[in-house]
Amino acid sequence: MVERVFITGVGSISPVGLTIDETWSSLTKGVSGIDTISSFDSEGYETTIAAEATDFDPQNYLDRKQAKRMDRFVQLAAAASLEALEKSGLTIDKTNEERISVMVASGIGGIITLSEQIGVLNSRGPNRVSPFLVPMMLPDMASGQVSMLLGAKGANYCTVSACASGADSIGMAFEAIRRGDVDGAIAGGAEAAICPVGVAGFNACQALSKRNNDPQTASRPFDKDRDGFVLGEGAGVLVLENESSINARGAEPIAEMIGYGATADAYHITQPGPEGEGGARAMNIALGKAHILPEEIDYINAHGTSTPLNDKFETMAMKSVFGKYAYDIPISSTKSMTGHLLGASGALEAAITVMALKNQTVPPTINLKNQDPDCDLDYTPGSNRKLPLTKAMSNSFGFGGHNASLIFQNPS
Repeated sequence: MVERVFITGVGSISPVGLTIDETWSSLTKGVSGIDTISSFDSEGYETTIAAEATDFDPQNYLDRKQAKRMDRFVQLAAAASLEALEKSGLTIDKTNEERISVMVASGIGGIITLSEQIGVLNSRGPNRVSPFLVPMMLPDMASGQVSMLLGAKGANYCTVSACASGADSIGMAFEAIRRGDVDGAIAGGAEAAICPVGVAGFNACQALSKRNNDPQTASRPFDKDRDGFVLGEGAGVLVLENESSINARGAEPIAEMIGYGATADAYHITQPGPEGEGGARAMNIALGKAHILPEEIDYINAHGTSTPLNDKFETMAMKSVFGKYAYDIPISSTKSMTGHLLGASGALEAAITVMALKNQTVPPTINLKNQDPDCDLDYTPGSNRKLPLTKAMSNSFGFGGHNASLIFQNPS
């Protein structure tokens, strides 16, 4: 028997809020989290803006010793996971610890720690490199540390599929629960790559917006004047459980997850496949697993990076999947407000999609002032919309040609 999978808890740290409720409130108001970089001196860089979680203090969630032994991306993951678990009401103890999995992804891992310790190596020599360098930089350490923090002893790993990492993590947790491998999972993604080498690296491959004089309008998905994405940081985490688990404790689910599709473009290291063919296949696979028709989707949270090719080809992919109905679906790119959280983006946007269903509200795409003729769908420009929503999709596409699509519906 295939298990049904429900979402019972949501947690996030984002550039627009330190809880999922704060994040959701900011998004529905069209608040941008993008500003001049404050975490390091960016003078001389082509891009001097980013979407930082500026008010995040790890010691509000962890003791000082714990926090010092975690890279920032792990701290973000821990905070979001603690919130998600608290909101779910799930207790992890001796009765279920071996049946609860943790799958928290990161596309890049501890790049801040790695770059800092390379500086130590170069300036002070090999004997001064921190013994915590390796366990702080590994991408799997968000998942590992969260499992230790929560006491979850089920399967524990980190998916690394660039900007699809967080979505793939949730998708793999969904599949594991459906198979009966585990009863529940803490799944999502975390990223913190706003540091000198992170910004310089993305500038070198011409991926970032250079709209430095007007940070809050720099991320403008589907706009004719878009010039690249804005680097963001944060974490998004969902608690997923099977039906037996929620029934046993009388939990009220927020949403049900019903579909997951993943594909590869097999085309280019950074560019999406022509006409979004790989993304279209991921959406079709997700729809097939959900056993629903394309016309049943009421909302799409697009990948919508604000890069020229991604937005154009994602639009083409949606037209390929939904046909004429594509013009009737409200779509939004919340990256217009949060920036691009890389490996955490799919997880945060899955959380936002769940909140859209819960609140029967489509968040806006801000900064869409001059719509690209090649991007001619309904991207919910400017302000949110209250609409009856039953089923919603969240898309994530990553460097290397990774594509993931998730589908959620109202619980029944």
